[in-house]
Amino acid sequence: MTDFNIGEWIYGVFGGNELGVLLCIFLIFMLDAVMFPTLPEVFFAMGVMYRPDLAFGVELLLVAIIAEIAGTLALYLVVSRVRVPARIERLVGKYVGFLVLGDERLLLVNRIAPMIPFAGAFISIMKWDIKKSLAYILLGCVLKYGAIAILSGFFYSYFSSGTAQTVTIVMIAIVIAASVASSLVMSKRKGLR
Repeated sequence: MTDFNIGEWIYGVFGGNELGVLLCIFLIFMLDAVMFPTLPEVFFAMGVMYRPDLAFGVELLLVAIIAEIAGTLALYLVVSRVRVPARIERLVGKYVGFLVLGDERLLLVNRIAPMIPFAGAFISIMKWDIKKSLAYILLGCVLKYGAIAILSGFFYSYFSSGTAQTVTIVMIAIVIAASVASSLVMSKRKGLR
């Protein structure tokens, strides 16, 4: 029985080249920002596993940031141009009012405890400053995905490929579990559940 290698799987699915992996990351992050949650941490880590070196990690990070900002900005522009019913605006305002912060800084907290899906829509409805909002999204991406890239690279430097892959997957599972747990705790404290 042969070991399943995620890097080889990505290589096979996305054309076996770095451009295909970068395109995959772009699409996953864009979909996550615009339409529905896609667990981008998992795909980002898989991208790092494809070629675990600093240069490719930086490329992945840049693509993730560009896609996240483009997706958020696209949704922001769409919501800004449609007439959002007053009832929806009130619900969004009440929801944000229950959260830890009520301004753009919430977008940074959202990297740790995801409580705001469709950030572009929230930015528009809450009339948050778009430049400040995008700056927090950028900072959050750099911190979260930069840490994932650095830690994954560290694992590949000091462990065998198979062990590094396993440790990276466990790390991502812990990140996702901690994010879900912190979201649940925060929402329970604020009476949202």
